[in-house]
Amino acid sequence: MVEIKNDKLTVQVASLGAELQSIKNVDGREYLWQAGEKWPRRSPILFPIVCSVNDDTYTVDGKEYHLPRHGFARDTEFELIAQGEHKVTFALHETEETLKVYPYRFNLAVSYRLSGNTIHVVWHVENTDTREIHFQIGGHPAFLAPGCKEGEPLKGVIALDNKGPLKGIKSYIDGTHEMTEIALDGIKDGLIAFDDAFFANDSVKIFDCQTHQACLLNPDGTPAVTVDYKCPIIAFWSPYQKCAPFVCIEPWYGLGDPRGWKGEFRDKYYMNHLQPGASFMSEYTITIS
Repeated sequence: MVEIKNDKLTVQVASLGAELQSIKNVDGREYLWQAGEKWPRRSPILFPIVCSVNDDTYTVDGKEYHLPRHGFARDTEFELIAQGEHKVTFALHETEETLKVYPYRFNLAVSYRLSGNTIHVVWHVENTDTREIHFQIGGHPAFLAPGCKEGEPLKGVIALDNKGPLKGIKSYIDGTHEMTEIALDGIKDGLIAFDDAFFANDSVKIFDCQTHQACLLNPDGTPAVTVDYKCPIIAFWSPYQKCAPFVCIEPWYGLGDPRGWKGEFRDKYYMNHLQPGASFMSEYTITIS
């Protein structure tokens, strides 16, 4: 466990999965779900896939490989590369084991940097292979829903920066989806008034960069947590019918296979591609009010 802090925040990160473990303000208020029976994770990194491939199987150049939901990074030990008072960087590269399930050589660096009351989460993927590589990456931070207690009905409000009508992707409780645009009736005037029923069909996904900010509100309407992003897909999730007191705000550069989809890994929806020696870098931020 590594800790970084300033006069506004104290943040803890585990080397396993390079996963955020805790976000506390100066008064000691915790903002991150602390894992437990209703969901055993806190803020996993999704790599090299987001969501699932059908039957946990995908194809590269005609050869089948197998990956579990959300890939292997979240369950893999990262190496601590650099640590300062306000910033920490972890890294992961291919091993004999990862090559069995993902046949590409890569470097993945994950950095957390504090600036005032904002956490900058930076992903850097480098192609160290001799051929083009393909990947997806995403975040899955779970924030405590202000005013909610474990075992009580989930409720809360998220404010988006787009107040117009939004379109999503049709999802199912088993985690699959269809590439079918649907009107998100549960979102009105840029506000998501979520409860348990809002997640009856698994995560709610907004695609094609329709929003760039999601703000989880306190019961009095003031901001508690604001997530800013530039990714093509933002998803919202809480485990259905578990009365879990958290909601995930998930920036994604990727999407799982639609039901029944078959094809080469490189042709998946929202796939990222890197030529040898090239790199991908992106950032999202978490601001604590």
